[in-house]
Amino acid sequence: MSHSRLAALVALPVLLAQGAFAEAAVDETPAPAGLQVELNAAETTDANCTLTFLITNTLDTPLEKAVYETVLFDQNGTVDRLTLFDFGTLPVGRPRVRQFVVPQTTCENLGRILFNGAQTCAGEGVDAGICESDLSLTSRTEIEVLG
Repeated sequence: MSHSRLAALVALPVLLAQGAFAEAAVDETPAPAGLQVELNAAETTDANCTLTFLITNTLDTPLEKAVYETVLFDQNGTVDRLTLFDFGTLPVGRPRVRQFVVPQTTCENLGRILFNGAQTCAGEGVDAGICESDLSLTSRTEIEVLG
């Protein structure tokens, strides 16, 4: 084996490791401070819609209670109902999954969910308005989520 080929084989793991490190460094950008709420799944069971949310608190402080008034719209854009989603306790930096059953409607009937405002936003030293001002909403489903 030639010296140049041997040098290339020795250098290859180092180059691969550097590339992996650079890629990992890019992926580790911190999430903006606030509450990230993702509608992760929507499943119809027995004529009820089960909505599954993934919520992450990236604020500086844990929340003892976060309750949102939400408005559910049907596929035609008509208000179906107003309801409260209680996300409960939200520790800092630890994702939580919460499920809510919407009775007497199928998920296929829902077109949009509006986070109308925070009814409760409580924690030690927490400004109640932070649950609205620093709210980021996304959806992995066909149902649009906005606020």
